[in-house]
Amino acid sequence: MSDEVTPEGIDLERLRAYFAAHVPDASDRPLVGTLIAGGRSNLTYSITDGEHRWVLRRPPLGHVLPTAHDMAREYRVLAALGPTDVPVPKALTLCEDTAVNDAPFYVMELVDGVVYSDPAALATIAPEDARRCSEELVDVLARIHAVDYAAVGLGDFGRPDGFLERQVRRWGEQWERSKTRELPQVDELARRLRNALPESGPATIVHGDYRLDNTMMALDDPGRIVAVLDWEMSTLGDPLADVGLFLLYWGRAETPVIATGAAVGGRPGFLSPDEVVEEYARRSGRDVESLDWYEAFACYKLAIIVEGINARFQMGKTLGEGFEAMGQMVSGLVDAALDQANRSSIPALRG
Repeated sequence: MSDEVTPEGIDLERLRAYFAAHVPDASDRPLVGTLIAGGRSNLTYSITDGEHRWVLRRPPLGHVLPTAHDMAREYRVLAALGPTDVPVPKALTLCEDTAVNDAPFYVMELVDGVVYSDPAALATIAPEDARRCSEELVDVLARIHAVDYAAVGLGDFGRPDGFLERQVRRWGEQWERSKTRELPQVDELARRLRNALPESGPATIVHGDYRLDNTMMALDDPGRIVAVLDWEMSTLGDPLADVGLFLLYWGRAETPVIATGAAVGGRPGFLSPDEVVEEYARRSGRDVESLDWYEAFACYKLAIIVEGINARFQMGKTLGEGFEAMGQMVSGLVDAALDQANRSSIPALRG
């Protein structure tokens, strides 16, 4: 098979034997792989033997940070959520033997659906469907947070105690490993976040990157989620961390959004950010008074993720297009977080 039809990151000949032995319905037929568009972190491929189709996920090609891109964790949470009311693709097999494909990977079922990942796709959603879409997104997030994680075998999936303090510290360490230049405002934002740590409520499964374009809607219904995707940053902890990041992508307070998503707030029919918060509070029963902190933390976390992508881009280790603006996006996110923090009702967050 030629290089033109085999994307970097998968060895189809070695995978052929592995699939035949470990993937349901696979045989010893030759495989064809295609890099699925989207996703700036783990790499996602469509794999077919001409009769069946699957999805393969593996880490990026270079600059893999410690504790990041853990295929076993992502596979484990998908497998655990399979029997619950959270819509996820069926997890099929995990391979941690790097002799097979040069990196750990897992295979899951391919789910048919639509990912609304850009303004053109969002424009196809009628206003009456946009409201149902918004409500479904909030409802599924509340369902994720309602799962009894111990009952599904994830009791040791994370350490909820001290979650927020540990998150701020760990993302600061990731910044030190990833940064391509000095940005004093990152350190200032981290200082304020440490000084204003809120008290977390009961712990839940935390998706870690929940947003519209990490969900897949039904082909015939933009108001029904058929799969929640990209669980690579999932853990146990404070569920409001998910809400803060969701609001960042939704476009609250004109915060800049990473290029993989499209700001949703303000589009006809979609819930406003305030309505999202009200709906989540109603469905989850949780106190949302300290969301300023979680939104500032979301900017901090996303800025550091983007800097890691920027570092891989500068080393020539990214696949696809659209990476040139990542460096500038980092400072934009942090500046927006500081602007919002300056207006917060939380004194320590104002500095």
